[in-house]
Amino acid sequence: MSDAHKSDLLLVVVTLLAAISWMFSKEAVLLMPPLLFMAARFLLAGSLLAIVASRSLKRLSADQLKRSVGVGLVFGTAMSCWIMGLFHGTHVGEGAFLTSLGVVIVPVIARLVFKEPQPASTWIAIPIAVAGLALLSLKNGFRPELGQLFFVCAATIFALYFTLNTRAANQRTVVNRQGESVEKHRVPALPLTAIALLTVGTLTLVESLLLESWTAVMEGFSGILVWWIVASAVIGTAGRFLLQTYAQSLSANSHGVVILVLEPVWVALFAAGWFSETMSATQLAGCGLIFAALLVNRWGVISKALKGWLRSRQSA
Repeated sequence: MSDAHKSDLLLVVVTLLAAISWMFSKEAVLLMPPLLFMAARFLLAGSLLAIVASRSLKRLSADQLKRSVGVGLVFGTAMSCWIMGLFHGTHVGEGAFLTSLGVVIVPVIARLVFKEPQPASTWIAIPIAVAGLALLSLKNGFRPELGQLFFVCAATIFALYFTLNTRAANQRTVVNRQGESVEKHRVPALPLTAIALLTVGTLTLVESLLLESWTAVMEGFSGILVWWIVASAVIGTAGRFLLQTYAQSLSANSHGVVILVLEPVWVALFAAGWFSETMSATQLAGCGLIFAALLVNRWGVISKALKGWLRSRQSA
């Protein structure tokens, strides 16, 4: 199996772990302050990975460490918006589709910030995604819910995180201000993930100390809450993001992100079974348009994969 195919397969597993993590997180924020939950979740997950990655962490250069922390700060900002969206949102499935807008925004960030050329499908997908967003938020006029606004902010910042994470996980050559070519050494997946998760945990802990009260959760701490935190940390965070970073390290371009379009579908299905969620016709139409935008955005990759599958079927 080629590295590209292995990357795709791992990203499918990532989407399943991510969808399950939505359920764990929603259960947890019903019992404790959302930012405190994120701090506990990410500090635990990051610590577990840091123990495993202790040797490789010591070998990182100052530049590699700096870039890893930078990835973590962007990631932490996105996760702060995401958990507040989950806390205030009324539909987990809808939130997943809103967050998935980050997949559409990734190539836009890559073009505007890093000058990477993008196919025409990117610019076709954007108005479709905006139309889907409108259907989700234009109830009784333009009155988007607070949770929806947080999810859209998270999607935008996630796009920057995904791009920075891919660049940090791959070897590349850049031109500095003096016009000299400088080799940027890749950060191995394990230490990169450990540093990023610890940075997220530290950032959300500071936010929680400033913005939240811990009294109620300390008085009502229970075994089931411990389970949601541990499950979120081990399965939905350490396992999921390590796999995602490793998968990204197998492919130098961002085309593998097309696989992540599966995440909101899994989340909507799990939310329907887990929380008995239902959506109105307008909500379903909005989610459908966002999903269509994701497919259009990566149509080049999808069509190439379909052609390859058809050729293999014909030759069999």
